[in-house]
Amino acid sequence: MPIPALARSALSLATVLLALLAQPAGAAPGGKLGTLPHGVYRCATPGDAAGAPWQPVPGDVFAINTASTYRAEGDTGTYLLTGDRVVFTRGPMKGRRFVRTGTTILREIGADGTPGRVRCVRGGPGRP
Repeated sequence: MPIPALARSALSLATVLLALLAQPAGAAPGGKLGTLPHGVYRCATPGDAAGAPWQPVPGDVFAINTASTYRAEGDTGTYLLTGDRVVFTRGPMKGRRFVRTGTTILREIGADGTPGRVRCVRGGPGRP
């Protein structure tokens, strides 16, 4: 006995759905989602042999808070950490990108996608 067209379509759809459900879930693009350690991060550039090892970047200070939020320049914003990449998605640092090079160290990524000279390190007293 022939199967009606509607029943064939439903059977085909059910087969496709079962096949999709059998596939393992994919990871988030860029790696596992995460959050940064809470605290104040101060940014600096490398110094030279004749002077201080680090030159602080004036005003480049931010605090990581709870739930992927941060505070900088008296305002709040959000960030996204995927794998070792951090992107500030809202607030005063919106658009800035970093690569995590240690548990508490971030290195800014330049417009061309290469690591830049600015490094931000967690620790030290004070508020942003």
